[in-house]
Formats: sequence, structure tokens, C-alpha cells
Amino acid sequence: MSKSKTLPEAQLPPKWQLVAWQKKDEQDARIPHEWRLHSLPSSSVTNYTDIPRKCGLLSKEELEVTEEYDATALADAIRDKRLKCVDVASAFCKRAAIAQQLTNCLTEIFFDDALKRAQELDAHLASGKPPLGPLHGVPVSLKDTFKVRGYDASIGLASLAFKPAEENSILVDCLLNAGAILYCKTNVPQTLMALDSHNNVFGRTINPLNTAVTAGGSSGGEGALLAMRGSVLGVGTDVGGSIRIPAMCDGTYGVKPSWERIPYAGQEGGALPGASKIGIPASAGPLAHSMRDIDLFFRAVAEQKPWLLDPDTVPIPWTSLTSTSSGGQKLRIGVVRRDGVIDPHPPIARLLDEVKVRMQKASIEVVEMDITPLFLQCQSLANALFGIEGGNAMFDLLEAADEPLSPWISTRLKRKKPIDLAKLQELHGKREQLRKEFLQIWKDKHGEIDAFICPVAPHPVPPIDRYNGVSYTSSFVLMDYPAGVIPVRSFTKEDMEGEMSTTKPLGSWDKANRELWTDFDRSVYIGTPLCVQVVAQKLQEEKLVEAMSAIDRALVTQRPISAKL
Repeated sequence: MSKSKTLPEAQLPPKWQLVAWQKKDEQDARIPHEWRLHSLPSSSVTNYTDIPRKCGLLSKEELEVTEEYDATALADAIRDKRLKCVDVASAFCKRAAIAQQLTNCLTEIFFDDALKRAQELDAHLASGKPPLGPLHGVPVSLKDTFKVRGYDASIGLASLAFKPAEENSILVDCLLNAGAILYCKTNVPQTLMALDSHNNVFGRTINPLNTAVTAGGSSGGEGALLAMRGSVLGVGTDVGGSIRIPAMCDGTYGVKPSWERIPYAGQEGGALPGASKIGIPASAGPLAHSMRDIDLFFRAVAEQKPWLLDPDTVPIPWTSLTSTSSGGQKLRIGVVRRDGVIDPHPPIARLLDEVKVRMQKASIEVVEMDITPLFLQCQSLANALFGIEGGNAMFDLLEAADEPLSPWISTRLKRKKPIDLAKLQELHGKREQLRKEFLQIWKDKHGEIDAFICPVAPHPVPPIDRYNGVSYTSSFVLMDYPAGVIPVRSFTKEDMEGEMSTTKPLGSWDKANRELWTDFDRSVYIGTPLCVQVVAQKLQEEKLVEAMSAIDRALVTQRPISAKL
């Protein structure tokens, strides 16, 4: 009999703790001994991104594969037989293992399966057959919500651990059919409702760019893994900002599509079936190192005709970047500076000016847009629709393993009575009216507006557990507009300048936001990414990617390009 069984019941660890120990032991066992770091960085080291290059575990060839290629370049090199799938997969598995030891970004690890599939894909090409699809041999990482047959989709909840999925999520099958190699899943916050990725089972994910600030959530593990170059293409989900916030925090590209564009079926979100149909549906989308990889993801998925597998996915083929030119017509991009709920910090306001000037120099027509009368209505309505079920399904899962709430969530989430039908109908009525009114913003007296830029957040990347409101991201989920993030540059000492208005805050959210700037050590922001968000009309993902790509090209002289383009 084990010692734990001889202890009085009051002294036994809670169920969730036992599960957490087992899951962490399982993780540890799946990292080969020869891939282990000899030592971890001291507390004085706050940027981990150079460690894979200096630790001695990666060969020159592995460093080149993981650092000098984007997904598109890898796919081309594999197709041309300049690189082998097994060498690429091994390099990214090893680098992901290093990233996990430094940032705690992974949940499920299936390196052995990945290497076996890589060998099969190499044999496929060696036999003279064409590639399976656009992602043949490209390693792809997944947020933990995605189900992969034979592995947990616990989303950091003890009660869902050790219950391996019996079938894949629809998008997982699409990626496999396109030739992708899946090798790991990534960490999320408890309940998926936080903006910093911490849970009791796997722990907290660290931002490798600056360990003092958040890696973001809820796709925070994806963001950290990409920042460490442990992934060349990742897939997250977004219902309030959960792709775009980690993209901002970790300096990657990321896109939240309209919810009907990419298959979402078959994921684990801790909710009961059908819950999204009465609230706000989430979207699945890519995080990447280049805009052409964003394009590659959409094309690869669309070629699998996912609408034949997921009834919510609209049957729209992907029109790639090379086919979406405006026929010589100049792009018209709007600039939206504030939402009327939370005013941006000075460096965020200045960043919009910088991007505006860059766009104008690149012959993009820029249109100033003041949409605050509509924009300010979104946050409260989105929050109401997020909470219609009262969180009861999630609390049932937590209580099944005697699991406490994470500290940040504990002051913000509690069981509530589900709202009644009349109130639900009222909320959806308001949403439909607001969506109708929003249509007017896409045209002015000079013509149509293709997309607009705005902040991702009203503040730079904040300290751990200090991310403020999500009005700049959740609003576009409410509207079902596709939206993406472009990294611009890093925060510098010069960006510490400027003061907030001395007028009365707009409200509690604005007050909390000012506390991240006024009487605050702004030096914590130095070296963190500064990004902008780009938004387009519903189901206009091609237009969004076209606009993002044009803006990215306009910015390219301002920051280094890490991908081999």
C-alpha cells in the first residue's frame, strides 16, 4: 500500500494536485534526456530568446531550419527535396523541448508520433508521389483546445486529464490532410477566460521576450512557443482576443477570422454542446512568423473543403494573395484611434501615427475614422453575451477535482444564474442592431474602406496578470469581423515619454488602464513588442490578409525580418 493511502483523508492532497503531478511527470518523460538543458537561466536573465542558439543542444543545421525559414520557405524546400521532413521535424521538436523547459509553454507532447509521420512523408516524396498538400512536412503546433486522437485535451483542468480524445477536431484532420506534422499542444489559462496563461495542472507560461510581462492568453502557450522559434506555424482560438493578445505579447502575426471561415468543430472548451450558438462563437486561426504564412494556412485549410465536414463552415474557397490585388486600385485603410471605453497610452497613440506615415509613404490611402459612438457600445454587450450561461459548466468541471480558481480568476469569476430567455433575446437584438449600424463605417463620400487599423490593446505588453480590458479585441468578435495583428517594433526608452490626460477617467476600465502608465515603472515595457491590429468586414479574410500584407511591407524597413523570405 502506498504512503498516500495510509494518510488520514484530511492530509491527502486534493484530487487536482495528484493529477497535476502526474501530468507534469508525463510531460517530463516525453522530453528525451539528450534534449535537456544543463542549467536554467538565473533570475537576472529576462530574455530567453537567445538561449536555444547558445545552449549547445541545437546543431548549426537545426538552428538554420528553425530560425531562417518561415513555413512557406520550409514547404518549398521540402517539396524541392532540399530538406527532409524528418530533419525539419526533429529540429522543431528539439527546439520546442527547449522552449518548454524555459517557458512552460507546452501541454501534450507527441514528438515520437511526429518523427514517425515525418519519415512516412519523406518516403511518400521519395516514391515519386506529389506532396500531400501545401503543408507537406511543415511542423504545426496546436492550442490545447484542439483534440488529437490518443491525447488529452484537458485545457488545464484536472477533471479532463487522462481522458484522451477518441477522434480529431475537424481542423486537425484538415491540417493532416494538407501534409502537416503535428508535434505538440500548448498551454492555456484555467477556464480559457484569462489573459495570462496559468492553470493548476501545467502552471504558468512565461513570456520569453521579457519574463516580467505576460505571454498573453488564452493562446499564450502558442505565442511563447513561436517567440522561441519552437514553432513555425501555430493554431489558436479567439473569442475575446485569444489569438491577437498573445500575438501582441509575443511579437508574432496572428489572425482571428470570422467564425464561419475556419472549422471549429470538435474542440474542448469546457462548455456544453451548443453553448456557442446562444452566445458568441469562437474562431480558430493562425499565429505565424510572416504574412505569407498566414496566407498559406488559409489556403491549405480551404483546399480540404472543410465545409463538407463542419456544417458551420461556409463553402468559400481561398483566393490567395497573388490573386487578390486591387486591380491597380489603391488600398484605402482607416485609422481608428480610440474606442470610447479606454483611452490608449501615449506610445500606443504615437504608434498609430507612425504606421499611418509608413502607409502613406507606401502609397496607401489613409482615412481617419471616428467610430466611437458605435465602438463604445461593444464592450458591455460582449461581456453580457460571454456570461449568459453563468459559468456553471466550468465550475462543475473545477469542483469535480476539488480545484481552486487561479488567483487572477478568483476575484473575477463566480457561479451565476443563467440569464432568462427574454434577456437573451434582448441581448441578441441589440447585437443585430449594432451590427447593422456598423455597416455604415465601411464607406465614406470618397468610396469604400478596405480595412482599418486600431490598437490591439490600449497599453503596451503589461506585467503578469495585469492585462486590462479587451474592448479593442472582443468588439470585433461581437461584430464577427476578421482581425489580425502585425508586429511593428519594440518598445524603447523614448516610448516611456508622455502623460495621460488629467481629466476624469472614462470609467473603471479606463482608470485601471491609467494605472499601467501613471505612477508606474514604465521601464518594464522596454524590449516588448509594439503591434497594431487590422480589421476588415465579415468574411473578408482575403481583404484582411491583403491589407495586412501591404501594411507589413510598408513597415518592413523599420524592423528586422526573422523569416527567410
